[in-house]
Amino acid sequence: MERFERDGLVFDVTDGGPPEGEAVVLLHGFPQDRTAWDAVTPLLQAQGLRTLAPDQRGYSPGARPRGRAAYRMSECARDVVALLDAAGVERAHIVGHDWGGGAAWAFATRYPDRTRSLVVLSTPHPAAMAWAFTHSRQALTSWYMAFFQLPWLPERLVPRTLAATLSRSGLPPDHVRRYVDRMREPGALAGALGWYRGMPATMRAGSGGATHRVKVPTTYVWGRKDFALGRAAAEKTADFVTGPYRFVELDAGHWLPENEPGPVAGAILDQVHAAAG
Repeated sequence: MERFERDGLVFDVTDGGPPEGEAVVLLHGFPQDRTAWDAVTPLLQAQGLRTLAPDQRGYSPGARPRGRAAYRMSECARDVVALLDAAGVERAHIVGHDWGGGAAWAFATRYPDRTRSLVVLSTPHPAAMAWAFTHSRQALTSWYMAFFQLPWLPERLVPRTLAATLSRSGLPPDHVRRYVDRMREPGALAGALGWYRGMPATMRAGSGGATHRVKVPTTYVWGRKDFALGRAAAEKTADFVTGPYRFVELDAGHWLPENEPGPVAGAILDQVHAAAG
């Protein structure tokens, strides 16, 4: 499968591994794309797993809707439902990084019956993040989230600084080039920023699962050198998971799929095996 559709939007997807294997859905964040998982997927496929890595809404050229409401977490979670339906998969192991982690939390809370297990990289549970805004320096660290709410100005300024910002944050040069080139495509940056601009719509609709505890088996992987997401929210995340829970702390930064594919794949495989046990 190379593409799937939902409500007139067309999403590109990389579908690999044995078709009969248990499915693992891999959701990227900002400003990544599905190639963020290129070093992780061979390790999972070698263990008999099928991997489904989509370019999410705002990133796939055929799936760049306009308007803040189009990027509510409920919409992003429904995209994953459409992916599973198109792939003929009833239940999958859901993995997300950065904003893909936000979508993964939302999916697991809204569709636990379709979630075999959950692995989230970097991104704390949304309620833990909200708590950290008032109990730590997280609000100062996340200043850019407010900036991205502005119309047109981020589209003017971000392209001037994105490559340097990504490089300073530890992203490997080949990924920096790929992601920056992708953001130069017509509508790509606005679509990627839509995930931030959809935050108010998510909160108004109560559709992000922010107040709901996760009941499925969950692993949360966090790098202690993460420039964007601090320890307070990382440690608070345990309070919002009622299912079997494991917290994995790595001596790493934010870009876990690209820089730590071995530990990431190991955490996913451990969760897959635990869910089967």
